[in-house]
Amino acid sequence: MIIYFVVVIVSVLLIHQFVGQQIEVSGSSMESTLHNEDHLILEKVSYEINKPKRFDIVVFRPYEEDKDTYYIKRVIGLPGETIQIIGSDIYINDQLLNEDYGNNPIADGGIAKEPIVLGKDEYFLLGDNRNNSKDSRDSSIGAVERKAIIGRAWVRIWPFEKFGVLEHQ
Repeated sequence: MIIYFVVVIVSVLLIHQFVGQQIEVSGSSMESTLHNEDHLILEKVSYEINKPKRFDIVVFRPYEEDKDTYYIKRVIGLPGETIQIIGSDIYINDQLLNEDYGNNPIADGGIAKEPIVLGKDEYFLLGDNRNNSKDSRDSSIGAVERKAIIGRAWVRIWPFEKFGVLEHQ
């Protein structure tokens, strides 16, 4: 019985560490896609095999020294790209990004008012609620390194009436 109990505990810990975990959305920065107190399953495996893609919804640690703080945002800029926000428009490599995830026109481009050149392992992340989101436009966060991205939001499990796989593309 003790061996069985140890195997179960070790299995749960390994799954939580390397495969997936449950997270709760706190705040309104991803509205209207995700809402405060939505519960999600975060999957970690796909980014061990592939790199994050544009429009993926990711969970990341915004501050290296704070391992307990997580943010959830959408990938907008990919490694090597140049990002700039002019007015409420997002430009990638001087081309207007056609997307409709933002629920309001951008009021403040933050540090992205000036061009930001992403490094070979950096991503530019924005919340869908563009005017109520602390994201890559904020100088305290800026471009997010790949190692800070924990995984991809995969399934909404609560509220139950909104249960389902999240759309990313």
